[in-house]
Amino acid sequence: MKLSQRGRVEPFHVMEVAKAAAARQRSHGDAILLCVGQPATPAPAAVRAAAVAAVTEEVLGYTVTSGIPELRGKIAAEYAARYGIPVDAEEVVITTGSSAGFQLTILAAFEVGDRVAMTRPGYPAYRNTLHALGCEVVDLDVGPNSRYQPTVAMLEALPRVPAGLVLASPSNPTGTIIDGGELAELAAWCAANDCLLISDEIYHGISFGRPCTSAREFGPDAVVVGSVSKYHSMTGWRLGWLLLPPALRRPVELLQGNLAICAPAVSQAAALAAFTPDAATELDAHVARYARNRELLLRRLPELGITTFAPPDGAFYAWCDIGHLTSDSLAWCADVLAATGVALAPGIDFDLAGGGRMMRLSFCGSTGELSEALDRLARHLA
Repeated sequence: MKLSQRGRVEPFHVMEVAKAAAARQRSHGDAILLCVGQPATPAPAAVRAAAVAAVTEEVLGYTVTSGIPELRGKIAAEYAARYGIPVDAEEVVITTGSSAGFQLTILAAFEVGDRVAMTRPGYPAYRNTLHALGCEVVDLDVGPNSRYQPTVAMLEALPRVPAGLVLASPSNPTGTIIDGGELAELAAWCAANDCLLISDEIYHGISFGRPCTSAREFGPDAVVVGSVSKYHSMTGWRLGWLLLPPALRRPVELLQGNLAICAPAVSQAAALAAFTPDAATELDAHVARYARNRELLLRRLPELGITTFAPPDGAFYAWCDIGHLTSDSLAWCADVLAATGVALAPGIDFDLAGGGRMMRLSFCGSTGELSEALDRLARHLA
């Protein structure tokens, strides 16, 4: 059988590590997962109650392709409340997780062969999805000097203007948040150069003293990607959304209608309760725990000999330099899992050039588990 080149993408190594950690849990019962960006807490109580009500009282058939109007309206109102910007419900398209939203955007906006810029290090599924859909990835090599975020100078240094720019703030894997002024400059440059800005904002709501700015604050030209997965602690519910410029709304609707019909009906019905004061109180308590975990990490990583890492302004990741320990992060993380039961994400997943000396540590679990994992790593590294 002849197979398509589209399936020949790099593995998402984090998911491979998670699979190995599950095997470790079955064999040893001691796995601690610091490899995946998945909150250890369930969806808010109000969301779970709404899901029960929907399952018992509603038909839950197909919804309107772009999402139920009530949820689109709730999300639009959230932008007004959080950022002080008017968003019309018609701009919002509900998708099957932010991943599907990203795929729909690529399909609607870019042709095969188009060049799309993204940061290195950056989220591997961006790169792999772009490759699978026929786009050429243009790496922007970012580091501490730009707080691991792209700049206008980097774009202007490219030999030609890319068709798109993917930006994430807070970033995965670094946790850094772009300055509002720098985001405004990037948005203006992209609009002036016919370069579609795709702003991944799925970690908004999880920050530690540094404000998050939405690309939508600088006009309607960018695609904004959102999700209930991270702040709302609803990863498995597979529900995200897009804020779309006018030209992309109908193409995305047509694509979604053919590829998925609609996002999961039960998740849409339940997510109405995710944007309520009761849910916010519960969710902000999770963020407070992430903040405590962050402080624990900042104190203890140097004790492990890991002294160089990106400033974790938001999300729940520490991007750590382990070059003094290895040049092969994939093998090193496998060895650590085998020796300690602690699962870490190899840096090669996020940076194909320099990731061999890096690893990403997720601190969204319980404080007790994080402390135990650090104790195990300390013994191992000693």
